[in-house]
Amino acid sequence: MPAHIFAVSNQKGGVGKTTTAVNLSACLAELGKKVLLIDLDPQANATSGVGLDKHAGQSLYDALLGNGDVASLVQPTGIKGLHAVPSEVDLAGAEIDVARADRYLHRFREAISPFLAEYAYDYICVDCPPSLGILTMNALTAADSMILPLQTEYYALEGLSVVSRLIQKIREQGDNPGLELGGIVMTMYDARTNIAQQVVDEVTGHFGDKVFETKIPRNVRLSEAPSYGQPIITYDSNCAGAVAYRALAREFLERYDRTRSSALSPDPDPLQL
Repeated sequence: MPAHIFAVSNQKGGVGKTTTAVNLSACLAELGKKVLLIDLDPQANATSGVGLDKHAGQSLYDALLGNGDVASLVQPTGIKGLHAVPSEVDLAGAEIDVARADRYLHRFREAISPFLAEYAYDYICVDCPPSLGILTMNALTAADSMILPLQTEYYALEGLSVVSRLIQKIREQGDNPGLELGGIVMTMYDARTNIAQQVVDEVTGHFGDKVFETKIPRNVRLSEAPSYGQPIITYDSNCAGAVAYRALAREFLERYDRTRSSALSPDPDPLQL
């Protein structure tokens, strides 16, 4: 079966977007899935978050312009079953160069399709920039679903209508008719505050079961892990953040795993690239 591609996106920064992309990917791999994490954010935080260095020329920049080989960019991580395509600061130039290219919204899909036809993954996670620019639009045009991390504070609600309209526009224009809002992940949740629960209730009231039941708590260990180049499950396997992301991965698989019987199978053999 073709890999399920999901883009982790929010136009607002600081909401746990990259934290969710890295840790959900790692937890899916821990559950036996073959996962490719693609860092499409020039800040390259997902790259360093899985322990990879940032080097010029290692991103999808050339591939987006039709000149690169995606397979040569894929690197193993410290998590068995999880590979990554790194990013680097020069990828920011793609916002301009891709916009000038033919079929500029489809460059990402066209770049990765030959690779995915040759190498088998269960899930492709794309960490998008904190904006609705060309790179994010390319990810959404290629994705089966969008995962939206949403911080449990008042201002986080303001961007929800923008996201809903964007998904509808991408569908209606025919750029990606199958795109769906795959789920909303409530992040930085603090059960001690009234506003956190109010935000959860309001979002759930509008989006129903699109909101994941698992909430990601505020957790010091989660904020520390990236500086050590590790997902939370290897940095502190028993902390509240690790428990939450493992629960999110299981809930994610309940929605999207096409082979439910193997959802919790042992780790796969290392991918051959």
